Amino acid sequence: MDALERIDDIVKKNPVVIFMKGTPTMPQCGFSSRAAQALMECGKEFAHVNVLTDPEIMENLPKYQNWPTFPQIYINGELVGGCDITLEMYQKGDLQKAVGEAVQ
Repeated sequence: MDALERIDDIVKKNPVVIFMKGTPTMPQCGFSSRAAQALMECGKEFAHVNVLTDPEIMENLPKYQNWPTFPQIYINGELVGGCDITLEMYQKGDLQKAVGEAVQ
């Protein structure tokens, strides 16, 4: 399975997933930290992929949905976006609703 197939598999198998630098409990970048914190505040489980430990995913993820930066958040297989979009959704209450609907 090549990297893009692996990414697709992860996105399809997890209702909510964040591709980030580090982990939610040990983020390695401020943007990843803030996005993961917003997801954690939603109170539901979500998957994460540390792109720093998987060079193939780090290299190929920007090609997957034509989104060049990290983190990338996917809900129900759809790219939500990165840190700014995630925080904006959280402030409006949209992130909590989307995560709540995705994770039953």
